[in-house]
Amino acid sequence: MTAPILLDHRDGVAFLTLNRPERANVLDFEMADALIAVVDAVANDASVRAVLLQARGRQFCAGGDIGGFVDARDRLSEMLDQHIPPIHRAIHRLATLPVPVVSALNGPIGGGGIGLALCADIVLAAESMKLRGGYSAIGLTPDVGGSWFLARRVGAARAKEIFFTNTPLSAQQCLQLGVVSQVHPDAELEAKAHALVLSLARGASGSLGRIKDLVDGASQRSLEEHLALERRYMVESGATADAAEGVTAFIEKRAPVFAPKPR
Repeated sequence: MTAPILLDHRDGVAFLTLNRPERANVLDFEMADALIAVVDAVANDASVRAVLLQARGRQFCAGGDIGGFVDARDRLSEMLDQHIPPIHRAIHRLATLPVPVVSALNGPIGGGGIGLALCADIVLAAESMKLRGGYSAIGLTPDVGGSWFLARRVGAARAKEIFFTNTPLSAQQCLQLGVVSQVHPDAELEAKAHALVLSLARGASGSLGRIKDLVDGASQRSLEEHLALERRYMVESGATADAAEGVTAFIEKRAPVFAPKPR
């Protein structure tokens, strides 16, 4: 049996590929267990400098296994209570990795697939990508961080509209709203995503990690706290070999060559 998620390492990048195209890459128990395992492996690998989350098939992720929900309808609450915490821990760990995370959405996303897709720092989409909330249509509520990630991207009012009405949004609508960062023809998505993540992996990893922490935590800090952290991180960055290389390369009018050292 093929693995639900493939994990490959190349040039400092961890490639995570959802690998159940015949089931629309649904987040059933098996897929969730695989996600937890690969995220743990990536988080514990100091050689990883960037992550790409992608999927095989025509649909990135349809969300939860509705068939499984039907089978367990008499004990659905109990099943969800057991199923959700481990995958939430995995999503939190993936979203807070101290390296850039990119997702490439090769088709529709819905339900729990929204959180999985949008936990990335940069989200690329194919023209065939569509987003539909879906939860309220079956009497459920968002999980896998979908409501948190979507609200941060489009604001609370728009996120509520998306989850209340379940109206499908096209890739171009998602781009206009800020749900995704870029939209590419389907045939070009993989190449564009790989080029981006490989470029990020060649960057100054310490700098990128500090930038991610500054931006992601900005809303939880006062201005005074944030300015203090900016100062601390700038001072720490200034003491690194990456900073010495970066400013030297700038003066010499050449591209910097940052050392691929462990984070």
